[in-house]
Amino acid sequence: MSEHDNTAASEESTPIFSVQKIYVKDLSFENPNAPEMFAAPASQPKIEMNLGLENRQIDDEHWEVSLKISAVARDSESAKVLFDVEVEHAGLFYLKNIPAEHLEMILGIDCPTVIFPYARQMISTMTVDGGFMPLLLEPVNFGAAFANSKQAN
Repeated sequence: MSEHDNTAASEESTPIFSVQKIYVKDLSFENPNAPEMFAAPASQPKIEMNLGLENRQIDDEHWEVSLKISAVARDSESAKVLFDVEVEHAGLFYLKNIPAEHLEMILGIDCPTVIFPYARQMISTMTVDGGFMPLLLEPVNFGAAFANSKQAN
């Protein structure tokens, strides 16, 4: 076997992780008590957040990973909803020659880490466009979240 053959064989088995597309699957912003809430004295809102992650295999080498984030802000005094925002941001990822023992970590850590900044920016922009201060989500440590979910199972 020549050196060229060894290089070609090595390249054929090299793991590949590539982002093919980042896109919005679902988007919702509700401002149910406007404009009355804007006339009321401002108070510190109470925010309830939820984050979910799903993935599905499209074909042998493509995976869709979907990050769902929802946040409901309530007036801390009256408990009225200020806004309700939901974003499902997804990515299409090309994964080739990934060892089976690493696939779950890539789908649960690396892929959502790529998607999260896009969803975070969209939520911030929607809350500003809705008449509120920007909702700036704290960075998420998907590695720690993945480890915690493994310990819980």
